[in-house]
Amino acid sequence: MKIVKVEAVPFAIPYAKPLRFASGEVHTADHVLVRVHTDQGLTGTAEAPPRPYTYGETQESIVAVIQKIFAPQILGLTPLEREAVHEKLDRTVGNPTAKAAIDMALWDILGQAAGMPVSGLLGGYTDRMRVSHMVGFAPADRMVAEAESVRDTYGITTFKVKVGRRPYGDDVTACRALRQALGADVELYIDGNRGWTPSESARALREMADLGLTFAEELCPADDVLGRRWLVAQSTVPFIADESATRAAEVTRELLGGSATAISIKTARTGFTASQRVLHECEGLGVEVVMGNQIDGQIGTLCAVAFGAAHRTTARHAGELSNFLDMTDDLLTEPLTIEDGTLRIREGAGLGLTIDPDKLARYRQDR
Repeated sequence: MKIVKVEAVPFAIPYAKPLRFASGEVHTADHVLVRVHTDQGLTGTAEAPPRPYTYGETQESIVAVIQKIFAPQILGLTPLEREAVHEKLDRTVGNPTAKAAIDMALWDILGQAAGMPVSGLLGGYTDRMRVSHMVGFAPADRMVAEAESVRDTYGITTFKVKVGRRPYGDDVTACRALRQALGADVELYIDGNRGWTPSESARALREMADLGLTFAEELCPADDVLGRRWLVAQSTVPFIADESATRAAEVTRELLGGSATAISIKTARTGFTASQRVLHECEGLGVEVVMGNQIDGQIGTLCAVAFGAAHRTTARHAGELSNFLDMTDDLLTEPLTIEDGTLRIREGAGLGLTIDPDKLARYRQDR
């Protein structure tokens, strides 16, 4: 079974409301549908979400690099030759979500060929994950109202709170309001998207010391090398490296350099193959991991839960699996559903997803 075609289809679906955080804001999911076709009729599917303010990728650049560079290099290889595929992809620097989507599409093919769910091939630990919901920038009362609505509607009891605004006291006030409204049993953790300085981050953490935060993520830039180490050394909660640790080598650098004590894994940027390398490295070093989200649609979310549910370590904490709720529509024929605060994997072969051709025709941007 050989790869005979690779598609990169740009599509755009509006968000129900703008999603705001320290590194930017998004109004539309300008994503890329990636499909890898084989000569035996099996097609693997994944989604590449561009984040120009984080990785430099745009929708146009993802389509171009797949069509002009990646696809010609991997045609004729088999889906089993993942190492050979990655060797060719890695000759081109950057472009993490484009590479990740190709990788996950290949795993989708392997699952279909084996008649097994991808999550089973990856590890098969459980069939679901607890869900964490992201609460973006807004006045404190609106952030509380959103969290309460999500809790009451979907049973979600873990919330990732976006921080990084100035003055930092606005975010301290919002987190305090969330804790007061939601109670002690709800998990809260914060993500600064590199918005604060190390000193601002330290002051904010001190003022939130009584809120029982589970994690703090990327409060200041990793490029503030000494300041970040100084901050992490005094943090009383695990400090997550996210966009600063996207590859195994970066994970090594951040952890051993004292710039982080936990890691976020996002299948949207490391696929399944590289995500396993990062996971196993973290397990070997004894640090905690969380499953992050690249503001994925339902395709990307399905990939994230397939990986997260497959492993004991990633299933331990709630995964960031609810961002698709902020989209006005999606491409799947069978939408994802969150029940009792959890999201299940699909039980069919591969990733278990089917694209609705009418919706794809409606939202694609290349016709």
